[in-house]
Amino acid sequence: MAPSSLHVASELYPLIKTGGLADVMGALPSALNRLGAPTRILLPGYPGVMAAAGAMTAITEWPNLFGGGAARVLAGHLEDIDVPAYVLDVPGFFDRPGNPYLDDNGHDWPDNARRFAALSWTGAELARSLDPRWQPDVVHSHDWQAGLIPAYLAADPAPTPKTAIAVHNLAYQGVFPGDTFAWLGLPASSFSPEGLEFYGQVSFLKAGLAAADRITTVSRTYAQEIQSVEQGCGFDGLLRSRADVLSGIVNGADYDVWNPATDHRLPRPYGAKSIDDKEVAKKALRERLGLDQVAEGPLFGVVSRLTWHKGLDLLFAALPVLVERGGQLALLGTGEAGLEAGFRASADRFAGQVGAVLGYDEELAHLIIAGSDVVLVPSRAEPCGLTQIYAMKYGSLPLVRNTGGLADTVVNADAKAIAAGTATGFVFNLATIDALAGTIGWVCDQWQDRARWRSMQQTAMAMDFSWGRAAGDYLRLYEEMVA
Repeated sequence: MAPSSLHVASELYPLIKTGGLADVMGALPSALNRLGAPTRILLPGYPGVMAAAGAMTAITEWPNLFGGGAARVLAGHLEDIDVPAYVLDVPGFFDRPGNPYLDDNGHDWPDNARRFAALSWTGAELARSLDPRWQPDVVHSHDWQAGLIPAYLAADPAPTPKTAIAVHNLAYQGVFPGDTFAWLGLPASSFSPEGLEFYGQVSFLKAGLAAADRITTVSRTYAQEIQSVEQGCGFDGLLRSRADVLSGIVNGADYDVWNPATDHRLPRPYGAKSIDDKEVAKKALRERLGLDQVAEGPLFGVVSRLTWHKGLDLLFAALPVLVERGGQLALLGTGEAGLEAGFRASADRFAGQVGAVLGYDEELAHLIIAGSDVVLVPSRAEPCGLTQIYAMKYGSLPLVRNTGGLADTVVNADAKAIAAGTATGFVFNLATIDALAGTIGWVCDQWQDRARWRSMQQTAMAMDFSWGRAAGDYLRLYEEMVA
């Protein structure tokens, strides 16, 4: 029988989402179940999760968990979620509206250490047969919020399931004051450079990286990059020392949601054999953002957080080149105030060629991915990225920087790839304005060869980044772990 696994995370689409972690949790466990690997999830009891937990029953209760007050663990099925689930219901910790990590002023909740230590503790207890009807072969922690689970289990002398920790973004490390350690319930030896101590503080993520049987990241290239000083975020030495248990598996895409042939958000669905209907989406996108219906160059699209990390400052600086080459830009996002103001001003300055919507709109996101000729993802670092994967499915060729999952998923349209018929997009190397601007100019030149462009679109649309593929890689990993 295939190994069973418990996945512990702080988000799950569509119940609670702030980023790509929710998309992974919304798809990977289901895909594993479909492969015959029994899989369950553990989530915090946020309001949206509790609203979907009406049919679940309590399997245990605690009078006061880590100072959060009364707690209980629910088991069963969440509404519209096809994977068996556990929910940690601690109203004192999780019954809060809005962002799961930040208060209304954008600051971390002051009790985040206790909130997510409670989540990790519960995950460890489930691994130790808290539910007498089920025990996993593997417990997979996702990011720092579940990072203490491997440390709790490593400190247990009794046999416990194998542990893995998934790094979705190494920059988020769950770092708290050193005195946090006193109430975590870990042995004193854990507070050391070989454990969770991090420059006199406590890092929940480091706890998992040091103690887990296996470490996974969301792309092969990112697994290599985080072993470098530049992208290791202070953990590069630890990760190099554990390179033999570190692996990268590219995230999958949910093609039930992101598929132009079935996308109800588009004015007209299309596929590789009806790609001319993509022009209907392009026309609708131009109307929505006030862009001219005729342009000399391609329509570039952006759906992203507007941050330095995502390389959107490079795009802002290169925007005059894009406009001079006859291109257009359709942008959706929110983020740093300076970039928001800059793109808003550019929409006024280049009226008819630049359109920007500051915020997030799911319907517009789909329309931009479908209606664009090129989707820009110029990130300085990108552990995996899904936007470029969605773009390829929609025949919108991605323009990306050579980093992380972007490097693993996009085949650059150089002469060799074009000749072989394998090109799926455009890749630049240096995170500089000149490099991006030069690549934009090159893309505009390539766009003039309509037959070649159409061939690349069809190649991109045929790529398979489904969760079935990714889940198969995870299942093989679990089989190795329990063998």
